[in-house]
Order: sequence, then C-alpha cells, then structure tokens
Amino acid sequence: MTRFRTLIPAVIPVVAAIAAIACTDSTSPDKTVFGPTVPIGNGTGRSYVVVSSDGDPLSIGVSLSETALTGLPSVGTEFVFPLPSDEPVAPYNHAVVNWHPTGHGPDGVYTVTHFDVHFYTITPEERAAILPSDPLFATKAARLPSAEFIPSGYIKDPGAVPRMGSHWTDRSAPEFNLQPFTRSFIYGSWDGVFTFYEPMVTKAVLDGKPALSVTSLKLAARYAKPGYYPTSYTIGYDTGAKEYRMGISGLVQRP
Repeated sequence: MTRFRTLIPAVIPVVAAIAAIACTDSTSPDKTVFGPTVPIGNGTGRSYVVVSSDGDPLSIGVSLSETALTGLPSVGTEFVFPLPSDEPVAPYNHAVVNWHPTGHGPDGVYTVTHFDVHFYTITPEERAAILPSDPLFATKAARLPSAEFIPSGYIKDPGAVPRMGSHWTDRSAPEFNLQPFTRSFIYGSWDGVFTFYEPMVTKAVLDGKPALSVTSLKLAARYAKPGYYPTSYTIGYDTGAKEYRMGISGLVQRP
C-alpha cells in the first residue's frame, strides 16, 4: 500500500517578531514552557515542553485553542511551530502540524479528516530539501536505518513524501485490521536515519474533547543520536487550560 499526502502543502509561516516569545504554565506541578503563538483556523496553537522539578524534559507537544478546530483551510495545510527556545530538548528542532481535510492514503485507512503532528530532529531547511527534484531522492528514500534503530513491529511504507521523508507504520494497529482509524503513531526516516516522531488523530476524536490519554509506543533497541526519546504519546483535551494537546511523552534519555 502506498501512502499519499499533500505533496507541496500550503505553509502557514511564523511571524519572526514572536519567535522568541515563551510563557510558563504555573498551574501544573511540573513546569510547562510554551513556544510562540501561531495562527491556526479561527484560533491559535503553540508548542510546549513539560519539564520536571529536576529539570528533565517529560514531554513535547503542540496545544491548540478551542477555536483552532474551526475555520480550518479546505486544502491540506502545514503549520510550523518553533519549539520553546529557553527549554531546548535534544534532538528535536521544530514541530509541524499537517491538516488533512480529506485525509491521505492508504485508501480506506487514513482517508478521513485528521491532524498529523510531526516532531522533527532536522531543521526546516533540511526538511525543505526533501524533494523529488533532488537526483538522489529515490536513493535516500530507499536507504533504511540499521535494524537495531527500527522500532519493533514497524514497516516502512513505499516511497517517500516530499518535505517529510519515509513513513513507518505498525501493521498491527487497529486501522490496518478492519477497525476505523481514530489515532495512531508513525515513525519517520530520511537517508537512513530516523528524523521525526508523529502522533496522528482524527478531528472527530478531538471534537469530542476526550480526556488526556497516554498510549505506550513500540520502541527501537538503540538510538542513533543522544537525546530524549518518547516511550508514549499523549492526545486529548486539557480542561484546565481549555486546549487540545497532542505530543510525545514519557521522554527517556538515551546515550
């Protein structure tokens, strides 16, 4: 099965003047630091990092205001979220929310209205260079990470998506076994290295304002770069903040 997405999506740029702004949520027992506010739909979104009292990062995510789910574009659109500059978490560089009003392939699996939330370990410039115009595009797409770096049970989808890379899916997930897609998790690689971590969720799920839930991930035996890697992902509605939150969680430092 081939995975199709919007090849060159519309991009919602971040205003440079707000790129350095961050704020802290003082209501949480752990410190939550937010990145700059980005317009999305009729509302806004922002990245966040949750840090323990010991200074260890616990999770990274994107939060959306209640009105962000209305007034969304009728075409596939990319929203770029800088991460909080005062709480960098290796190896992550930026986050991107891809809005898919009609979904993407494989047909009958992900062809429903949903959000894909990418947490990239490469820069926006490196990501922008992932294009079929690169003479080595097919070669880089076909180059796989070594077996010990591949998460258990994940299989690479055919081909690659411009501005993203190669996608890896868990074929034991409900949506590949005659159940409807509601939420899932994708790993992504490019040129033989894993470069993004991607929670996915349907708009219908978020519209129901579900309680925040944590789902365990299938993991790799080893990691190519030192840093903090997720053992779970979190999706749901934060009733206190009145925000939808989608992120990677249970971060563990890997050598």
